[in-house]
Amino acid sequence: MKIPLKAYWNLLRDYLVPQWRWALVLTVLILAGIGLQLTSPQIMRRFIDTTQGDGDAGVLLRSALAFVGVALAQQLSALAATWVSENVGWTATNELRADLTEHCLRLDMSFHNTHTPGEMIERVDGDVNALANFFAQFAQQVLGNILLLVGVLISLFVEDWRVGAVFALFAVAALALMLRLRGIAVPHWKAEREASAEQFGFLEERLAGTEDIRSSGAKDYVLRSLYVLMRSLMEKTRKAALMVSIMVNSSMVLFAIGNAAGLAVGAYLFLDGRITIGTAVLIGWYASMISWPIQRIANQMQELQRAGAGIARIRELLDVRTRIDECDGECALPTGGALSLTFDHVTFGYQDAKKAETKDESGKEQETDPPPEKREIVLHDISFHLEPGTILGLLGRTGSGKTTLTRLVFRLYDADQGAVRLSQGKAMADVRELSLGDLRKRVGMVTQNIQLFNASVRDNLTFFDNSIPDEHILQVIHDLELGEWFDALPHGLDTELESGGGGLSAGEQQLLAFTRIFLQDPGLVILDEASSRLDPATEHLIERAVDRLVQDRTAIVIAHRLGTVQRADQIMILDSGQIVEYGPRADLAADVDSRFYHLLQTGLEQVLV
Repeated sequence: MKIPLKAYWNLLRDYLVPQWRWALVLTVLILAGIGLQLTSPQIMRRFIDTTQGDGDAGVLLRSALAFVGVALAQQLSALAATWVSENVGWTATNELRADLTEHCLRLDMSFHNTHTPGEMIERVDGDVNALANFFAQFAQQVLGNILLLVGVLISLFVEDWRVGAVFALFAVAALALMLRLRGIAVPHWKAEREASAEQFGFLEERLAGTEDIRSSGAKDYVLRSLYVLMRSLMEKTRKAALMVSIMVNSSMVLFAIGNAAGLAVGAYLFLDGRITIGTAVLIGWYASMISWPIQRIANQMQELQRAGAGIARIRELLDVRTRIDECDGECALPTGGALSLTFDHVTFGYQDAKKAETKDESGKEQETDPPPEKREIVLHDISFHLEPGTILGLLGRTGSGKTTLTRLVFRLYDADQGAVRLSQGKAMADVRELSLGDLRKRVGMVTQNIQLFNASVRDNLTFFDNSIPDEHILQVIHDLELGEWFDALPHGLDTELESGGGGLSAGEQQLLAFTRIFLQDPGLVILDEASSRLDPATEHLIERAVDRLVQDRTAIVIAHRLGTVQRADQIMILDSGQIVEYGPRADLAADVDSRFYHLLQTGLEQVLV
């Protein structure tokens, strides 16, 4: 796979132009360094020719001091250029990481369901790390050395046009060979990056499931699978390195030829009496200097190839488009107050992240989403309406489509057919006509798995929104009657929580989730009740929090417990993605022929499994 030069240029333009001031400083330092490098041979020629002539001690001393001063200035310039380039490089890569992270967060669930967290870490961080040297050293090592090469050739032309012409042809041939070899390792480095991402994804999943692996005796199998992935990574890395060695060894042969040519030309012109011994040394020095920038450029070609592999994978990731189209948010619902919810003949089926390959009218292949009839349908022609302030108890066996239905409301997925509408008063909008930001402010969700971060209680409640004052947070905690629980925290809102909720019970984690939703103040609340995770010590707090949370709000509660069902105004029972029973709770409970009546008699916990 050959990466076009335009891809490299676009990346440099997008992430270095905002740092143009530092880039300008770097340019000045590079040009100063080039000028100092070209000056050193001139001083040395003067020194040598003076020793061959009258040998004026003053001239020799001044030349020696000038040579030392230029060398020191050159080193200082190189040090400063390295510092600036590294600062520019890391700033650029951090911006790229932020852009990739934002892009991934905007992708829909079909993408995230097919990519492990470990793989995404490697894509966002590992692939960008491969570009750190590209941003930091490319301008200094490649562009700077190209300018140095041009300066050396001009200096040789000034000395003798024939010498300049010979070495210009040599430089052109050497660079042409380097550029031709530039792309041979890119596909191999890309394969290496993919193997690395696969290994990281494997490790992340297995480390997360350590307890299950040990308890099931699968340790040997996991280790063997890891060895297979490690061997694959080793073989692909070795092959990529072999491709790079071809280029490096080719450059070494060129350097030897260039140095030999410089010595030969200098010796010939000196013996022919056309130049002084100092000029012969200068030609030899400049000839060796031609090899320096070519060698540095060749070394950067290896990093450029690594960068090419990273750029290819980054472009692939950025080219992934979400199936959830973000609208411009022209439609909006009033803030505050309960929402009504309508499902209008909704049909939905999950699809893979990979799209089907089809051909357009011209015969060109294109990727399209598979039609609904070729996907496994999860929800079939669902229609119902909830009035504002209504609590819907959603029942059904595992796999009946309960969670999927709520995901459509929150727009983690879009319906294949039909529409999901929200309304408040006279304002009504299809969820696809609302901006995702507005939709998710008006609809709150508490899932079975609560995600907590390694941060303070305050940051976990506000999702790092510093605009929410502590007084408001404490008022919400009081309104939810969680004061007793809050008082038990050692440092109040500043109490640090572990990632994943370590140190908190399942019930305490849910209390935090309820507080999050209350701070959001949505008009529709979705509760995917996790009754099996509740501990007795906080069960009564959970019940009070749920009562307070659904007050004056529309709510959908995926129910597993009789206590939760009694809270509902309406009951809906799903089976195989279809509504098999729907109506007022009291009416269904009194109807001996209803499924809900049967569930109440046998017990929800025993039936809804």
